[in-house]
Amino acid sequence: MSRARSHLRAALFLAAASARGITTQVAARRGLSAWPVPQEPSMEYQDAVRMLNTLQTNAGYLEQVKRQRGDPQTQLEAMELYLARSGLQVEDLDRLNIIHVTGTKGKGSTCAFTECILRSYGLKTGFFSSPHLVQVRERIRINGQPISPELFTKYFWRLYHRLEETKDGSCVSMPPYFRFLTLMAFHVFLQEKVDLAVVEVGIGGAYDCTNIIRKPVVCGVSSLGIDHTSLLGDTVEKIAWQKGGIFKCPLYLCPMLEALEEGGPPLTLGLEGEHQRSNAALALQLAHCWLQRQDRHGAGEPKASRPGLLWQLPLAPVFQPTSHMRLGLRNTEWPGRTQVLRRGPLTWYLDGAHTASSAQACVRWFRQALQGRERPSGGPEVRVLLFNATGDRDPAALLKLLQPCQFDYAVFCPNLTEVSSTGNADQQNFTVTLDQVLLRCLEHQQHWNHLDEEQASPDLWSAPSPEPGGSASLLLAPHPPHTCSASSLVFSCISHALQWISQGRDPIFQPPSPPKGLLTHPVAHSGASILREAAAIHVLVTGSLHLVGGVLKLLEPALSQ
Repeated sequence: MSRARSHLRAALFLAAASARGITTQVAARRGLSAWPVPQEPSMEYQDAVRMLNTLQTNAGYLEQVKRQRGDPQTQLEAMELYLARSGLQVEDLDRLNIIHVTGTKGKGSTCAFTECILRSYGLKTGFFSSPHLVQVRERIRINGQPISPELFTKYFWRLYHRLEETKDGSCVSMPPYFRFLTLMAFHVFLQEKVDLAVVEVGIGGAYDCTNIIRKPVVCGVSSLGIDHTSLLGDTVEKIAWQKGGIFKCPLYLCPMLEALEEGGPPLTLGLEGEHQRSNAALALQLAHCWLQRQDRHGAGEPKASRPGLLWQLPLAPVFQPTSHMRLGLRNTEWPGRTQVLRRGPLTWYLDGAHTASSAQACVRWFRQALQGRERPSGGPEVRVLLFNATGDRDPAALLKLLQPCQFDYAVFCPNLTEVSSTGNADQQNFTVTLDQVLLRCLEHQQHWNHLDEEQASPDLWSAPSPEPGGSASLLLAPHPPHTCSASSLVFSCISHALQWISQGRDPIFQPPSPPKGLLTHPVAHSGASILREAAAIHVLVTGSLHLVGGVLKLLEPALSQ
């Protein structure tokens, strides 16, 4: 590791410890070469996705790898070997004029803002992100749109067969799922001749497979927090050190001062939530720096930075956002993040928050949205939580943060759109077993019920008695809403959960018929009557982007077409 990079990573280490943002700059240079294009067979999109899914790591092997993880640097070197076998060298990636972004929360939204800003200048943009919500091709976007099924299929088979042709006895023929998609994104962007590529880090930074990028134009780090602790460490400082591994060029950190000149009309964002303003501020700096370094579109030189006080390093330059920047911020769309769908009496609030800090931001957004709503006059309102959490997240901590929203019902289900996902390759996940995800949902329900018990009335003699086979129900008695603990239910898939919540009242989500036994549980039966009669139903879907994606697949069928 170079001395300069060590200093920068140490700076981020300190920044994380003090929860303050700075800007600093370093540079690196590389060359370029060309890529030969092999032929691909004529196959369908779903065939390509099913083959891609075979590269997912099965649950048992994944646990073994976690226990016996090798040298991370060796894994990065393996990614460079895969790149070479695919017909590219790391120098080829320099042609992509990359903006490389990491962070714990907000990095996807920051990338979305950045891409839309630069697209508003008429530039042809590439955007690589993860995870996908409905279809895997969402991960690779050109000009803000997922590449077409035909384009995905073509480039998938080109890369797949190229790797097959170059395998030998000393190497594994295929990279794992995420590495394959990363390689594929680089090939797509180069062959489609984008002007720039916004690349979101998968996990961490230093040893993430996107970090084979040697010469990004600018790097950004969104807000830091605790996540992926088994891979990155269990403190913000350890995680910050991992994120710092992408430092190679002008760098912008968040949280940071919104370094914009005063005056001019207020900025309007396409994404809801006050926390999106810091993501937008970071995106403005990234886009401004990229334009300045490309010497395009009259971005001009930034004004002199204010005197730097933090570790004697400079703050971000002050500038007035251009009309193109304002347009880009206003037009940004990023599904599944502070997204609202209004459907008759139902309002769906979708946010894939899965860390403590992002859950807090989600709660603020949800409560503010409820405060600004128009209250119905014809009956009661019902609040429903639909939740799941995966990986090494702490569900008890997340659920405790969600309690102030005063839900009438808490619903838990795995990230499975249907009980069987064999007909939809985009939604298949082989990294966990069905038993594992169902047991986890039951644990979530237990955490929620325990939190309810802690908040229960201290007068045990007057507390409502639980329903047979279920927890105490808020809405079984005619008392005012939001005064007691919520009832909780577990469903085997997202579709069953949505059927119970919507009770046929969503004009777009109209499944054929509810499965037999859906209302046999006492809470489910009594709650169904309440939901059918409610004047308004507010549903917060959170805890997992994969959960949000499954919900969107069912509520927005056009996303699957």
